[in-house]
Amino acid sequence: MFQLLVIDSETSEKYLRIASVSIALYDYILTLPAEWRFYRSQSSIFHLNLACILFIAMRYFSVAVLLFSNYGFFATTFTDETCKHYHILAPVFKVIQIMISQAILGVRTFNIAKRGKYVGISLLLLYAVSTVLEWFTNVVDRYPVTTDHSCISGSASKTIAAWFYYLAAMMYDLAMLAISTTYLLRYSPLSSRLEQLIRVLIYDGIGFFLALTGTNVFNLIIYHTTGASTQSAGASLGYAVTWIMSQRILIHLREMKESRRLENVVLARPARNALSGLHSHFRSKSPIDAEFAHTTPRNLNPNDVEMDIRVCVERSVMVDCMAESENGSSYGKSAVK
Repeated sequence: MFQLLVIDSETSEKYLRIASVSIALYDYILTLPAEWRFYRSQSSIFHLNLACILFIAMRYFSVAVLLFSNYGFFATTFTDETCKHYHILAPVFKVIQIMISQAILGVRTFNIAKRGKYVGISLLLLYAVSTVLEWFTNVVDRYPVTTDHSCISGSASKTIAAWFYYLAAMMYDLAMLAISTTYLLRYSPLSSRLEQLIRVLIYDGIGFFLALTGTNVFNLIIYHTTGASTQSAGASLGYAVTWIMSQRILIHLREMKESRRLENVVLARPARNALSGLHSHFRSKSPIDAEFAHTTPRNLNPNDVEMDIRVCVERSVMVDCMAESENGSSYGKSAVK
C-alpha cells in the first residue's frame, strides 16, 4: 500500500511538471507575435522602453527558472557533488522572476496613481520588504535532494519559509490591486471607450491577483502535506502562472494603446476662422480632456504615464482650409494634429 502511494506521488509530480511546461510552452508560442510587435515598436535596439525591458526580462527569466527546475528533476546524471552547486539555481531564479513580476505590478500601480510622491515611497517600501523576505525564505537553509541521480532543492524550514514567502507575495499583490483599483474608480469617464479602458485595467488587476493567489494557496497546501519533490513540482506550476499573467498585463496594455482610434474632426470653413477656432479649441482643453475628468481636483497629466498606460484622450483634427474666393489665394489642405 505504501509503495503504491509512493508510485502515485511520483506520477503526480511528473504530470504536474509536464503540465506546467506544456502550458508555458503553448503560451510562449501564442505570444510570439506580441513579442515581435514589442520589438518593432522600439525606436532602436539600444533604446528600449520600460515595458519592453520588463516584457523581455519576465519572458526569459521565466524560461530559465522552468528549465533549471525541471531539468534537475528529470535528469539522471547528477551526483551529490554536482547537485550541491546546481540545486540553488531554481530558487534564485524563482526570486528573480517574482521580483520582475512585482516590478511590473508596482510600475503599473505607480502610474495609475499619477506618480504621487507618497504613493511611490510606499510602493518602494513594500517592494523592498517583499523582496527581502522572498530572498531570505528561498535561499537560506536550502539543501540538495538527490534521488535516482536527479537534483532538486529542499528547505530545512519548509513550513515557516513557505508561509513567509507566499504570505509576502499575496500581501504585495493585494496592496497593488487595492491601490490601483481605488485610483481607477475615482475617474468618471464620459465616453464608452474610456469606460472600457478602466474596466480592462481593473479586470486585469483582479485576474492577476486571483490567478496568483490561487496558485500560492495551492503551493501552501502542498508544502504542508507532501515531500520535497512534490513541493518543487507545485512551484513549477507557479512559475508558469506567474509568467503568463505578468506578461499578459504588458500585452494587454500594448494592445489597448494600439486599438485606440484617433477621432477625426473635419472642419470646412475659411482658413482664418478655422485656425482661430482650432486654436481656441485646444487652449480650452485641460491637460487630460473634458471626456475623462477626475472626480478629485487633481487631474491626471499625460506625462504621468509610462509603460503604455495612457489614461488620456488623443484627438486628430483635420482642417480643410478653403481660401475665400475674393482673395484669389489658396491655402490648400493642411492637417493639424
